[in-house]
This record gives sequence, structure tokens and C-alpha cells, in this order.
Amino acid sequence: MKALITGGAGFVGVHLARGLVSNGYEVVLVDNFSRGVRDHELAEFAENPAVRLVKADLTAPAAGSDLPDDCDHIYHFAAIIGVQHVLDRPFDVLAENTKMLLAAIDLARRQKNLSRFIFASTSEVYAGTLRHYSLPTPTPETTPLTVSPLEENRTSYMLSKIYGEALCRQSQLPITLIRPHNFYGPRMGLSHVIPQLLERAWRAKDGDDFEVYSVDHRRTFAYIDDAVQFIRLAAESKACEGEVLNIGNQAPEVRIDELAEKVLAIVGRDLHLIPRPATPGSPLRRCPDMGKTMSLTGYTPEVSLEDGIERTFSWYLKNVFEDGGVSAQ
Repeated sequence: MKALITGGAGFVGVHLARGLVSNGYEVVLVDNFSRGVRDHELAEFAENPAVRLVKADLTAPAAGSDLPDDCDHIYHFAAIIGVQHVLDRPFDVLAENTKMLLAAIDLARRQKNLSRFIFASTSEVYAGTLRHYSLPTPTPETTPLTVSPLEENRTSYMLSKIYGEALCRQSQLPITLIRPHNFYGPRMGLSHVIPQLLERAWRAKDGDDFEVYSVDHRRTFAYIDDAVQFIRLAAESKACEGEVLNIGNQAPEVRIDELAEKVLAIVGRDLHLIPRPATPGSPLRRCPDMGKTMSLTGYTPEVSLEDGIERTFSWYLKNVFEDGGVSAQ
């Protein structure tokens, strides 16, 4: 079996590729390295004979023309992501995310034996419904989607993914649409909440103030190993073809101040937690209904929140905090 992953040098891409290789796949990682990084882990992984790393820009003319045509699965993760990028470059988010998806669909259509095209959408597609209507929590995939005001820059990312889901549904490809919810783990970007809290806690001294925003907001978090298991099994399952699936964790749902306390305990710092206002645009709750995904894949998350944070801290301490290394953005 051969799989191709766009955005393959990024956080999810590398972890997914490792899981695929360990299950006997050949993998082709495609990335333009605007966010993914060539760190020592990726360099070592790329030396595996089952791995091919390709630098390519999917927004360029004839993008993907020199990529293989014998892939069984294509996972499309390439996109402009990250809150600051979305706020600063809303036009590019809409235009380039669409261009990259169209290139990936064209690539998928050229495959000789494609059995699944996985499109990574986002939990942000639920944001408009949450904002304007009563959103059930945990949130099922059947929730009607509502677009937030178009004049708001943050809407660009959500809209690019809703449009992407529609394109995939009309592509006549064997698709599965996934909506990731709050993945975390080693090698993700420091701008995300768990690595950010870990870094700030580690650099602080006992007795320092520790500012935490959106303290009353509630989230569930999925450790990356569990997330990529769900994604791989969804691609392999015939029952998942044509389906849209939440990928994440349904429990435990924690307040952000509770998350901060867990981080401080794991890092071993005695700090004064100072509540700060909510981050603009951040939803009060985000918790996926995972019943459908667990039923169709037969998988249940295995890594607890505490264990996942400990693993993440151990990796960052060794690879980033102490030696000044880098991680995917």
C-alpha cells in the first residue's frame, strides 16, 4: 500500500506517516516547507527506504505533475493555517487553500488505484452555528453549518474548509472528510495552547505570575497518536467512505484554567495563575461527538490528557526548550 500526504512535513503529516510506515505502507510526503521544518527527526525518518520526501508547491502551475500515480490513499493536509496567518492573510487563505485542494483533487484523479481521498477540514466549520444558534455539545457531524460574517478575517479559514468539503463531495472521488479537534503532542507549533503553556511554565520561576486567557472556555484534547490512529483507520475502512467524521476526544472536557493547573503540576512550577480576558473569536466550548467515528473505526482513544501532556513536555524539554531546536509551526 502506498499513501501520499500533502503537508507531509507538518505536525500531523509526520506523525501520520510514522503510523503508516509502522503498518507496512510506503509514504510520499509532499510539503512546501512554509510551516513544516526539516528537523533531525524528519531527516532521520526520510532515510527510511519506505519514505520519499518531496518539496513541492501545490499552488504552482502543473503542481503535482511529477508526483506518483500509484497511490492507494491521499491525505490532504496542506493549507494555510494558524490564527495569526488567518487574521493577516484572509485573501490568501481563501485563494491558496482552494488552489491546493484543487491540485490535490487533480492528483487524486490521476491515480490508477486510489481507494480513498482524505480531506482535512476543521472543527472551525462549527463556529458559525455556535455563534448564532444553539450548538449541541458534544457536537455531532450532522450539525447544520452556518457561515460567520464574511467581513471578519477569521471567517476565511472556516469558509475555505466548508467550500473544500463541498468540492470533495462533488469530485466523484472515494472521499472521507475529517474535522480535527484540538490535536496536541510532540513537534507541534509553539503557538498552540498546550505547548505555549508548557514553554511559559518552564521558563518561569516559582512565585511568578502566570497569565492565562479564556480561563472559563472548555475544550477536549486529542493526543496525536490517538488522532492519527483514527485517521488511518478511517482511510482503511470501507464503512467510512463518503462520511464526514469528527477526529478528536470527547472526554475529559476541561476549562483552560484547569488545563493550566495540569501543566504547572507536570512542569513542577508553583506559579500564581492570573485570569485574563477571553481571546477574541475563541468559542466558549469545543467538544466533538465521537460516537460515529469510534463506531466506524472500532478505535477508542488510549492516551490520557495527563499522560499526553507529560509526553509532550518531555519531547519539548529535550528537543526545543533546552537545546534551542525547532518544531513544526
